[in-house]
Amino acid sequence: MKTRWLDRRIAAPGPYLALCLSEAEFKAATAHLKAGQDCTWIKSPQAHATAHTFDGAHGLTVVVCLSEWRGRNPIEVAGLLVHEAVHAWQQHADHIGEHRPGIEQEAYAIQSIAQELMAEFARRVGA
Repeated sequence: MKTRWLDRRIAAPGPYLALCLSEAEFKAATAHLKAGQDCTWIKSPQAHATAHTFDGAHGLTVVVCLSEWRGRNPIEVAGLLVHEAVHAWQQHADHIGEHRPGIEQEAYAIQSIAQELMAEFARRVGA
């Protein structure tokens, strides 16, 4: 499946963002990024989602992976995506050298990232 890159609206230019719902999608995304084969799509056996950060020629890219989402309560899925949105924001802030962002800036950024991820999830699963 071809990776769909989501809106970069959290900042100009913000990180590239993608949502992968399977290991095959993650492998396709990392191949596109030329990120190598040593990436584990879900970082630990206890995790149900992982945010991967890649810094390459085109800038910062965050690939959010979500496993075992089928049959989950939509609120749980939203919670996982918000959690990973926070990590995406943290990586972006660190990447631009922002160690003390304004609380409103941070809240709007996380809201924006979470909305992008949730909208993409809904588009993909027909929710």
